[in-house]
Amino acid sequence: MQKQTEYTEAIKRKYPEQVVIAVARDKAGKANPITLGWTMIVSGNPPMMAIAVAKSHYSIETVRHSKCFTIAFPSSDMAEAALFFGSHSGRDTDKFTEFDCPNEPAEKIDSVLLTDAVANFECTLESETPAGDHIIFVGKIVCSHVNTEPKKRLYTIAPGHKLGPVS
Repeated sequence: MQKQTEYTEAIKRKYPEQVVIAVARDKAGKANPITLGWTMIVSGNPPMMAIAVAKSHYSIETVRHSKCFTIAFPSSDMAEAALFFGSHSGRDTDKFTEFDCPNEPAEKIDSVLLTDAVANFECTLESETPAGDHIIFVGKIVCSHVNTEPKKRLYTIAPGHKLGPVS
């Protein structure tokens, strides 16, 4: 049986929620990672994924400038990196200089892959749509990568940015 409640109460039941780290280069060529919870597959043929980025975030500028981005599914051992990338602005911080997170060049786009991630998807920007206080960027996947070692995915498992694997 369901009972009606306020949105702010009901949304607390969404956990676990997936986490991704999106990376796009800014005008200076600096790779800027951002941790996001809102992402989805939007097409199977051609393969496409979408990310939702708050309008106030620096990453809006980086995606629009580079017209491409990487979507990385972080492994559970990347929790500290995910927290750092989600709590510091690329306007003020070179996140890869400030936080040691192994990365390597992407194959098909001007971005980077996160070496310890479970999987990385290189995307070219296909469209953007305003959605309230966010912008939804849709990217066409032009190259995919998986980690050669078995790793568990990182999720937000409870409110307050509590991160961990899901059993």
